[in-house]
Amino acid sequence: MGKIVYLMGKSSSGKDTIYKRLLEQNDIRLEKIVPYTTRPIRAEEQEGVEYHFTDEAGYQELLQKGEVIEARIYHTCHGIWRYFTVVDSAVELSERSYLMIGTLEAYEQIRRFYGKDRVIPVMIELDDGIRLQRALDREKAQDHPRYEEMCRRFLADAEDFSAERMEAAEIVQTFHNDELEQCLEKIIDYLKECGA
Repeated sequence: MGKIVYLMGKSSSGKDTIYKRLLEQNDIRLEKIVPYTTRPIRAEEQEGVEYHFTDEAGYQELLQKGEVIEARIYHTCHGIWRYFTVVDSAVELSERSYLMIGTLEAYEQIRRFYGKDRVIPVMIELDDGIRLQRALDREKAQDHPRYEEMCRRFLADAEDFSAERMEAAEIVQTFHNDELEQCLEKIIDYLKECGA
């Protein structure tokens, strides 16, 4: 039976790098479920890789069709941005395991939709100072840096990933990304134990 590995963590904790590395692994085979967003595409992103990029009209159309599994809305310094997951008919949990990346809130909704026994949480942690420097470096590299939004996200993470919320979501296993290769090795061992 396949599983959905759900990767989470505060902004700039290394989730994207770990996500890409997990997809490259030969000893665990994971396919990706790509989420959607209405936010602008970043310079290093590609449509259908990190996200499917759409607009508000596209979101409303999918919502009316009943295809939205979970959705989050953020009132950013640049307007309303939505992040959401849609029903994907290509997902075959009877045959394969999948990898997703997102928030704690989205994880809980995905777990409700697919079933608790089918979703494996993987929470990435990293020192706040290192995360803030990474976020700043990433934002500087953008054609149009959005520093206010970077700060908003950083501050929102403290509430979004509070100890109370993690406990309520039954997150008991976390992985510290102080050293990427060691962190990745521990995640892979954990996923094998969980049957991914």
